[in-house]
Amino acid sequence: MALRNIRVEGDSILGKISKPITEMNEKTLTLIEDMLDTMYEANGVGLAAPQVGILKRLVVIDVSEEGDEPIILINPEIIDKDGSQTGEEGCLSVPGKSGVVTRANYVKVRAFDENMDVFELEGNGLLARAIQHELDHLDGVLYTTKVEGELTVNK
Repeated sequence: MALRNIRVEGDSILGKISKPITEMNEKTLTLIEDMLDTMYEANGVGLAAPQVGILKRLVVIDVSEEGDEPIILINPEIIDKDGSQTGEEGCLSVPGKSGVVTRANYVKVRAFDENMDVFELEGNGLLARAIQHELDHLDGVLYTTKVEGELTVNK
């Protein structure tokens, strides 16, 4: 499909709350494909619609080794979480930087798929971190507000 421009820190859209998707249509299906293409092209493991300038509650994630197991979450909500993990995080909207963030080690999320069918997904470790990170974007929150200590400039 098409690559979208990734909005970066300082863009006001990244601080806004996204609206739920109420029905599936061609425009949203195209957005999903474009977001996947954009995420893969940027070597990311997740991308939220606000990061490409669209205030809709939609995220795409792929934490697989081969980058061939896309997860699409529409109107996602975390319904359970447990444990704790602390680790390095980066973000396509904060290029060249990373920081240490503590998040739940396990999450269970309820969402709609691209057919608007409800499903639940459980994730541990990196998947749990990616889900929490991307869902924060839907509420206008960047990981930089959760960094413990200083942001690191990556070389």
